[in-house]
Amino acid sequence: MSSWIKASKVNQKTHRERHQPEHRQKYGLLEKKKDYKVRARHHQERERVLKLLKKRAQNRNPDEFYFHMTKSKVEDGRHTEIREEDEHTEDQIKLMQTRDLKYINMRATMERKKVDRLQSQLHFLDQANQTTNSHIFFNDNDNQCVTDLAEKLGTHPDLVDRKTNRLRLSDLEKIKLPDLDEQTIKEMLSEKKKSYKELERRKKREKELSVVQRKLEIKTHLLSGSKQETPKKIKPATKDAAPIYKWKYERKK
Repeated sequence: MSSWIKASKVNQKTHRERHQPEHRQKYGLLEKKKDYKVRARHHQERERVLKLLKKRAQNRNPDEFYFHMTKSKVEDGRHTEIREEDEHTEDQIKLMQTRDLKYINMRATMERKKVDRLQSQLHFLDQANQTTNSHIFFNDNDNQCVTDLAEKLGTHPDLVDRKTNRLRLSDLEKIKLPDLDEQTIKEMLSEKKKSYKELERRKKREKELSVVQRKLEIKTHLLSGSKQETPKKIKPATKDAAPIYKWKYERKK
């Protein structure tokens, strides 16, 4: 059946749209169907826009104000934006961004030095006492059994729970501790806690500055590059990371 349908269309006459008659040549080309479709689509779009504008005009508040009223004007029957002239040239913008980058680099270096100085004083030794782990002792002599853990470690019973700074009894005898009251001990612990909080704040600040520094560096590279060779954007920027671009590899002589 399909072969008969194909064969029946062989001798059919190809349909062609008629041309413009000679006595109507002065009116131009005769409109074809594709031309009519374009004109009809344009007419429908125009009617839709007019209907929308009419509806907005009916619902408009006479006391309403928006900045586009003063930031636009009508030229040749069209609304055009009033654009202000740029205050800075491209070279001036690059210079300002370079200064910003230098300032960010300086601040990041300062924060990094402060973090290193605090880390040299605070070693997070108290975190070791909060971790859960086990210590297994192997006894070579089965007949001897040590029941007291402080005796096994050779330290004071109050220092058994410590994982760091666990002094032996022989070392404790040599050390002369000053007489500290309870208020002084609380103040020392409070100062220590403040130092740890400052260290965390400095680390967070250093991380934020490093992200800003990386974003400014990439922005400077994008401005300094040619407009013909635009890099490919691999990953957009986020709050915690700079964008990732891929430049075309060029062999340097």
